[in-house]
Amino acid sequence: MKELEKKLNYTFREPALLAEALSHSSYANEHRGAGLKSNERLEFLGDSVLGFVTAEFLFVQHPDLPEGDLTRIRAALVCEQSLYEAAGKLGLGKYLKLGRGEEAGGGRERTSILADAMEAVFAAVYLDGGISAASRLIHRCLLDVEKEEVIEERRRDYKTALQELVQRTPGSSIAYRLVEETGPDHCRVFVMEASVDDRVLGRGEGRTKKEAEQAAAKTALRQLDGE
Repeated sequence: MKELEKKLNYTFREPALLAEALSHSSYANEHRGAGLKSNERLEFLGDSVLGFVTAEFLFVQHPDLPEGDLTRIRAALVCEQSLYEAAGKLGLGKYLKLGRGEEAGGGRERTSILADAMEAVFAAVYLDGGISAASRLIHRCLLDVEKEEVIEERRRDYKTALQELVQRTPGSSIAYRLVEETGPDHCRVFVMEASVDDRVLGRGEGRTKKEAEQAAAKTALRQLDGE
C-alpha cells in the first residue's frame, strides 16, 4: 500500500479505503467469512466523481464549446481504454486482490478490471481527502492538455462526422469500398475508399476494415473542408 501511495502522491488517513478499492469481487466472494467488501460500490462512486471533475475541467478549459462537443470530449477522456492506460502507468494490476479464478485467467491485465479499479481508487481518494484531492489525482492521471488532445484525436468518430456533413445535402450518400487487402492472416492490412455520390474523396488503411473506414472518412473530411 505504501508503494502505491507514493505513485498516487497521496497518503490515506484510512488505508482501508484503498484496500477496498483494490479488492475485486472475485476476491471478496472467496473471503465472505472475513466480511470483506469488493470495490464495486467505490467504482460506482468513482464514475460520478470522475465525470464531475472532467466536466468542470472541460467547462473551464473550453469556454466556447457547445454542450455536444463537451460531452464527446468527456466521453473520450473517461472511456474504459483511457482508464486502463492510466491504471497501467501506475502499475495498478500489481496491487489488485483477485480470486483464484481471475488470477489464473489473467485478471491483472484485463482492461475492464483495471479500468474499474482505477475508478474505485478515485472514489477512495475522494472519500478520504475530499474533492480537491480526488481532482488532483484525476488531473495527473487523465486531464493534462496533451492527453486530452491525443485521446480526442484517437477516439473521434470520423465516419459519423462525415455522415453528418453529407446529410446536410438532401439525397447525398456515402459508400465505403475495400480496394486492397495485404499481409499474412495474423497481420492483415485493409485499404478502404470513401465515396460521396460515387465520387472518391478519401482512402485509408488499417488493421481492420472498420479502422480503415475511419481513416478513409478522415481523409474525405479533410478533402471536403478544403473545398
